[in-house]
Amino acid sequence: MSLTASHRPPLVEEVTAKLRALIHSGEWPLQQRIPAEPELMAALGISRGTLREAIKALAHSGMLDVRRGDGTYVRATSEISGAAQRMYQDHSGEHILEVRVGLDTQAARLAARHATAGDIAAMHELLAARRVAWLAEDFSTWASADWDFHLMVAKASANPLLHELYVSFGVVFSADLLRQQRRKGFDGLPHEGHGELLEAISARDEAAAVESVTRNLNSCAEWLRE
Repeated sequence: MSLTASHRPPLVEEVTAKLRALIHSGEWPLQQRIPAEPELMAALGISRGTLREAIKALAHSGMLDVRRGDGTYVRATSEISGAAQRMYQDHSGEHILEVRVGLDTQAARLAARHATAGDIAAMHELLAARRVAWLAEDFSTWASADWDFHLMVAKASANPLLHELYVSFGVVFSADLLRQQRRKGFDGLPHEGHGELLEAISARDEAAAVESVTRNLNSCAEWLRE
């Protein structure tokens, strides 16, 4: 008796996996609209019903955001990130920051241990782009470069699960950063928490990396309490 047919996953699961891979790989970027239904149906050779079931599954997991009359957008790069983003809506900024303390300090410690020369070079480039954007008063680009720097630190930790969890903070982090930017006297280019952290990672100094992150997050906590 042949078992080949019974081992093939249902078509909806197969299509869901293909769409998930497009999101996870970055081929479908975050916050961008995915191709229209007719294009996807033709590319995948599937019916509208099958496609909609797959999209529904990814929307339920938090990876896609279906906007009636506008299309479907990428909301998160994984189910973990999508679920976390939904959870953050139910918690205070202070609670979210307390969780970040654990992730950030561990990411900094591991990055100081594992970061490659390429990782460090990328961090330098992001801080340079962050500086240029701030001085040009391009605050959206400044916030993106700031967040990408933190993401690179998490990636340099060489722990893919930690990096994936950290990615889920993106929307919350960027919104908080832009709110801080609007405060009178806010310094968008502090050496502490960024330059110092990069110096510690470059020097393979795990203790200094953790200390830098702790100071930076303590400053964020003070801002939340004001």
